[in-house]
Amino acid sequence: MTAAVPAADAYGGVLIDPSGRVLLREPTGHFGGYAWTYAKGRPDPGESPSDAALREVREETGYAARITAVVPGVFAGTTTTTVMFLMEPVARVQEPDHETRDVRWFEVDEAILRIGLTNTASGRARDLAILEAALTVWRNAPAARGA
Repeated sequence: MTAAVPAADAYGGVLIDPSGRVLLREPTGHFGGYAWTYAKGRPDPGESPSDAALREVREETGYAARITAVVPGVFAGTTTTTVMFLMEPVARVQEPDHETRDVRWFEVDEAILRIGLTNTASGRARDLAILEAALTVWRNAPAARGA
């Protein structure tokens, strides 16, 4: 990973598997109006952006992951600005924490539909923009796909 990481309030990850499926999480109680979204959160004191993103992915999805790229942009949500990392799954290592009701892999078209169920317009727009940016990076970086 060579791209600089912009400053933001929160950091997270978009996991895309080698076949192009996207991992989404369903927040418990659809917190914040989100139906399906990505793992993300604020860094702990002294934690780097990449470490925060990897921790949030592990905690909220149960997956250990490897960062392959920075998703370009700083994405404004309902309460934070977020920088996302493109990641590939390494292994399912634990159950998701209490903040997550369900975790599923979706084909891109289905991921778009699931994100579209989010009630909060700004959150829905942010997550769709994140997906578009992450897929652009993934499609244009064969090394990120193991090719």
